[in-house]
Amino acid sequence: MHALAIQHLRQGDARLRTWIDRLGPVKLPPRKTRDPYLALLRSVVYQQLNGTAAKTIWGRVLDLFEDQNPAPKRLLAITDERLRSAGLSRNKASAMRAIAAGSLNGDVPDEQRIRRMTDPEIYEQLTKIRGIGPWTVEMLLIFSLRRPDVMPLNDFGVRKAFTIVYKKRDMPTPRQLLDASQPWRPYRTTAALYLWRIADAQK
Repeated sequence: MHALAIQHLRQGDARLRTWIDRLGPVKLPPRKTRDPYLALLRSVVYQQLNGTAAKTIWGRVLDLFEDQNPAPKRLLAITDERLRSAGLSRNKASAMRAIAAGSLNGDVPDEQRIRRMTDPEIYEQLTKIRGIGPWTVEMLLIFSLRRPDVMPLNDFGVRKAFTIVYKKRDMPTPRQLLDASQPWRPYRTTAALYLWRIADAQK
């Protein structure tokens, strides 16, 4: 599947092909968890932070719980003060509580149920929960569920890399990026991985 994705992107986009050939194969990192609940908690921590800072805060959050297991009932029982002591903002702490409550009441699907859901169904279901926007859902779809055709339209790194590849002065709007990404279907996840690598390569 990954080889087919790279072949499709190379054949359909000459400018992206140049970068694909320069960077070589790009693959998803090892999956951190298959549990949608844990994946969402982790994605909330990573919102608008660089990877190093987010990894540190996520580790501190896990350390608040026995066996590093922030089970929903445990998370709801902990005080906001303790959650925020890990480095979480007030909004992120509230979002994590909402996710924990959603896991208990069924708003956050379990692993078996979410496998049967389409990407649009997952977007619709999860963005009802406080603190979960499209970006958080997209990270779940890409890194936990391994869905092949996801384009994070609001991701800074993806948008920045787009300006590099296509030599644009201004970053694209989500609508412009959506339109530009159509030739990459049905492998936009792989395109996003390359765009992230391109953004990192230019730092």
